[in-house]
Amino acid sequence: MRKIRQSKKLQNVRYDVRGPILVEAQRLEAEGHHILKLNIGNTAPFGFDAPEAIVADIVHHLPDSQGYSDSQGIYPARTAVAQYYQSRGLRDVNVEDIFIGNGVSELITMVLQTFLDDGNEILVPAPDYPLWTGAVTLSGGTAVHYVCDESNGWNPDLADIEAKITENTHGLVIINPNNPTGAVYSEETVKGLIDIARRHELVVFADEIYEKIIFDDAVHHHAATYAGNDVLCLTFSGLSKAYRVCGYRAGWVMISGPKEVAEDFLEGLTLMANMRMCANVPAQHAIQTALGGYQSVEELIVPGGRFYEQSMLASRLLNEIPGVSNVAPRGALYCFPRLDPDVYPIENDETFVIDLLRAKKILVTHGTGFNWPRPDHFRLVTLPDVHVLEEAIGRIAEFLATRR
Repeated sequence: MRKIRQSKKLQNVRYDVRGPILVEAQRLEAEGHHILKLNIGNTAPFGFDAPEAIVADIVHHLPDSQGYSDSQGIYPARTAVAQYYQSRGLRDVNVEDIFIGNGVSELITMVLQTFLDDGNEILVPAPDYPLWTGAVTLSGGTAVHYVCDESNGWNPDLADIEAKITENTHGLVIINPNNPTGAVYSEETVKGLIDIARRHELVVFADEIYEKIIFDDAVHHHAATYAGNDVLCLTFSGLSKAYRVCGYRAGWVMISGPKEVAEDFLEGLTLMANMRMCANVPAQHAIQTALGGYQSVEELIVPGGRFYEQSMLASRLLNEIPGVSNVAPRGALYCFPRLDPDVYPIENDETFVIDLLRAKKILVTHGTGFNWPRPDHFRLVTLPDVHVLEEAIGRIAEFLATRR
């Protein structure tokens, strides 16, 4: 019989957060091993429950959620999102500027499929959240990776961005707070990124899903604030992380800037939204309650709170391992430590994390899976409680001692 093959469009698409290393972890689990999964920022398995008001509101609205909604989303959810950005100084945002999706992931893919033609280039940070590179590639575009500078708190290298702009460059992706590094960009950096977009007439795609998870004196700056009326900016965010409801799949994209020059693009985005009918309706009812209610995440991001204490502990313990250095995260839920190549001469970091998995039953993600160009980093999720993190990083240290 003729072999049935995957589409050639998937030939260069990768998503290693759930790639071969997860397959190996599942094989080990089938053999009876307990695997500590530190590869995905999934809050529920680590004891983070959704706020009761959000769950109650979804349950309350279930009888009203049996039919399709407007393809852009239910009116109360879109109103709540618009008012959220209005309260942060973006006063021109209105309900029609909001699209609700099944999480930010769906919206990223939907937007890029609407925006890109074959051969168009999009500037994407390295390291990045790999869905961005994968979705650009799947949409026929080319992801051109600009460097984030580890020695400068993982801030983007603006000169490197400028050097990589060509006549085919159409957009600039900003991930702030950053996954996987935990960087929170300064006002100067965000302004610099927007200035580049303005001078080169680029559309900005601002992934801000971790905007509420920031530590100490870090301040999150919305890219749209500086994009103003002359840079088209699409801002992505949602409930998954700050409100601990990853499985509910409730996210949004907000469009700001010169929408009059983007009418054709926005017509296409509406077509894409129509084609998937609508986002799941029950979870949409959580958005107004979440944004308008008590912000319990604020208890988690201060000293004594779990997000804060676990992130700081993980960074400190990693830095205590010989040959390992980690820039302390200023936000998000991850550490992205560096393995000194002179101490750990790793040629293939995917093989390295699979070896760690088999030896110590700990699942992390290799740095090249985030489109980092060298095999000298890995990402560790900081969601387990402090006792589990101490045990996990202790096992990583034991494994590394055999590789020095």
